[in-house]
Amino acid sequence: MRMKIEAKQVKELRDRTGAGMMNCRKALQESEGDIEKAIDCLRRQGIAKAAKRSGREASEGIVTSYIHLGGRLGVIVEVNCETDFVARTDDFKNLAHEIAMQVAATAPLAVIREDLPEELVQRERNLYLAQVEESGKPEKIWDRIVTGKLEKFYKENCLMEQPSIRDGDQTIEEMVKVLAGKLGENIIIKQFARFQVGEA
Repeated sequence: MRMKIEAKQVKELRDRTGAGMMNCRKALQESEGDIEKAIDCLRRQGIAKAAKRSGREASEGIVTSYIHLGGRLGVIVEVNCETDFVARTDDFKNLAHEIAMQVAATAPLAVIREDLPEELVQRERNLYLAQVEESGKPEKIWDRIVTGKLEKFYKENCLMEQPSIRDGDQTIEEMVKVLAGKLGENIIIKQFARFQVGEA
């Protein structure tokens, strides 16, 4: 049986290595929750090569907006980097614009899964459990089905896990990491807000 990995463990490993969330979760599973062993595991795989960069403070950046549908839908996004020089580059500005368009098109609930309210995640889990209980499927596979449904929920509602609307083979997290590697700086999607006329 796989060990349960807490969201705070994934966040800590992610903060310390700069590795992707799914890679962090897998490394923690393989190291049975030991953060130091998980770091070693990621380094062996070459995934944590951006570790030093990710530890640097990203206190520069830009706030950009995207307005769609004749002014009925708008998005504001804050994307951070380390230097004002990078913040002024076309590559960085284009990334921020693409992120804003992504938020407009897909209406994510959070940047990463750890930012989702625990009560929301629990409500989804309870809903999926109730569905599977009524499905008549064997009880021994309920947990696996619920976990699968939750993963799908995360991929649909967490910005970093969503497939890019421009390139469906690449997630937003992968897109950010590619540019971070190209520019040589830590890049963080800090926050976003999405507004739609008539929407609560």
